[in-house]
Amino acid sequence: MSTIPPAQRRHRRIHPAWWVAAVAFIALLAAAGFRAAPGALMVPLHADFGWSMSSMSLAVSVNLLLYGLTAPFAAALMDRFGIRQVVAAALALVALGAGGSVLMTASWQLLIFWGVLIGLGTGSMALVFAATIADRWFIARRGLVMGILTAGSATGQLIFLPPVATIAESTGWKPASLLIGIAAMAAVPLVWFVLRDHPTDLGVLPYGAANASTDLATNFNDETELEGDTPTTAESAPTTPAERRGTDATRRAFAGLFFAARHRSFWALAIAFAICGATTNGLIGIHFIPSAHDHGMPASTAAGLLAVVGIFDIVGTVFSGWLTDKFDPRILLVAYYTFRGVGLLLLPWLLSDTVHPSMILFIVVYGLDWVATVPPTAALCREIFGENGTIVFGWVFAAHQIGAAVAAFGAGVVRDAFGEYTYAWWGGAAMCAIAAVLSFAVKRRLIDDRSQPAVAEAAR
Repeated sequence: MSTIPPAQRRHRRIHPAWWVAAVAFIALLAAAGFRAAPGALMVPLHADFGWSMSSMSLAVSVNLLLYGLTAPFAAALMDRFGIRQVVAAALALVALGAGGSVLMTASWQLLIFWGVLIGLGTGSMALVFAATIADRWFIARRGLVMGILTAGSATGQLIFLPPVATIAESTGWKPASLLIGIAAMAAVPLVWFVLRDHPTDLGVLPYGAANASTDLATNFNDETELEGDTPTTAESAPTTPAERRGTDATRRAFAGLFFAARHRSFWALAIAFAICGATTNGLIGIHFIPSAHDHGMPASTAAGLLAVVGIFDIVGTVFSGWLTDKFDPRILLVAYYTFRGVGLLLLPWLLSDTVHPSMILFIVVYGLDWVATVPPTAALCREIFGENGTIVFGWVFAAHQIGAAVAAFGAGVVRDAFGEYTYAWWGGAAMCAIAAVLSFAVKRRLIDDRSQPAVAEAAR
């Protein structure tokens, strides 16, 4: 059994876990560069090539769909191939998709670069990446680290959107797209040289383990020392613990879905969260800038407003987590979806060629509400599905991205058909009313999964 000298732990000024978390934050921030880009690039692409909003929206929809469907299996990929290998490859895909898009000559190529490559890359670095870093490297401050890493995406939107929009408006969409590719590739060396799968790879315990029990530290070392072992079962079985964990993660992901799909509460949460994705990433995130441009507002100004959404997104998410600990999560969701629906209902009258106080109020409220739905939705998944709550939330998040994909494409079709986005905004408002009703209808009752052999078997 390997041991970690106490003197070595005492003399470290900064625990390596914090360096790992810092690089993970940078990686998430770099990957988020594209999440802010489509809305700013669609107008100049339309001007250069004459492509319709619906064709460009389809590429974004493919991106959002792959992002959501890849996310539940990201943990299995990281267990099977290693964290830094998966994250480095994901960033390279984002860079290839963004940088390679400057060579496009036909709209179908947008499906490859924006849709498939960037969708798979960002999906491999979904929320599970943040959870994996927090769970493996931290015992103390785990919640804080998870919150900081989750904010990386919002911070990326805040940092990238204004310069991307400004460059696209003044110089062209190609330099703006190259900026995103360069940022993603710049993070790869940091990821490769700093990220590791487990603390013992650097000869340390997780941060906070020094204050934990001796048994915990011993068990941690014993478990990680198994990395060289091989199973004695059939030859077709996985040959290393990493492969076994990857296989188990995939099996548990599907078992969790089959278990949850038998219960109405899952469908209520999934449909409501799909509407959440439709009314954030799908509608506002992709089409706010083109819609503002239709009303005479410069794209850089509209991009600045979306960046403000990113600021209040961070504040709203943290505050929502605090409220979730104190109030019924269903009531919070009803309030969030109601405020969002009212905002979308009024948006056609708020858009103009200049920024006025009512638009600022919309931006602040929508920013506070942007992902405030995440803490109460995750809490309900834990309350209802117990130890399978995290897996179930992964599939609920996949529904979020499916909703975003459908809305992103649908809003583009509406714009091409009617010459404006008004009916898309009103459709989003109607969906928010449905999400509010579904959220209130969720039953806060723990579901006993002991009668579900597939889940129990997968958990072993």
